[in-house]
Amino acid sequence: MNLLDHLRRMAGNNLWSNDRLYRAVLSLQPGEFEAERTSFFPSIKETLNHMLAVDHLYLDFLEEGGVGAAAHDDFVSFDEPGALFAAQVAADRRLIAFCDRISASDLDRRVITDRREDGMIPERIGDILAHVFLHDIHHRGQVHAMLSGTSVKPPQLDEFLLDYDAKLREKEVERLGLKI
Repeated sequence: MNLLDHLRRMAGNNLWSNDRLYRAVLSLQPGEFEAERTSFFPSIKETLNHMLAVDHLYLDFLEEGGVGAAAHDDFVSFDEPGALFAAQVAADRRLIAFCDRISASDLDRRVITDRREDGMIPERIGDILAHVFLHDIHHRGQVHAMLSGTSVKPPQLDEFLLDYDAKLREKEVERLGLKI
């Protein structure tokens, strides 16, 4: 497996993991989504909105969309988990499409990232993708932990890459149309 294949699998994992996580979130009792909790962001709602806002920012950088920091700064948070889930799916599918259309040589190509007062910083596409995946994994872990204090059991999120786990993800992978 080469690095580009790995990053494509990680993009698929991002969609799959978010799908599992959001299906749990959609089962929360009224008030649990926005309830104050102990974490970096003080609720499931705020954490998931932050993840999506950052995804929008980095997708703009990767796609060279020209929106810059405003992709994050002008993000309008979602109050309802179903609408947030739909927006996250759209972002995850954009990320998969981006990874599917780049070549291995693109991973070293630099794109401009708007760092506001720190300036326009060129970053390698491969590094941005790695950062996006780490960022999302980090915050999904926080939501997973917060779910432990709710009426909903946190979902298993580490059954995606190994052949051994294929039987545990097969139906979801098919439903999501993923190629792994």
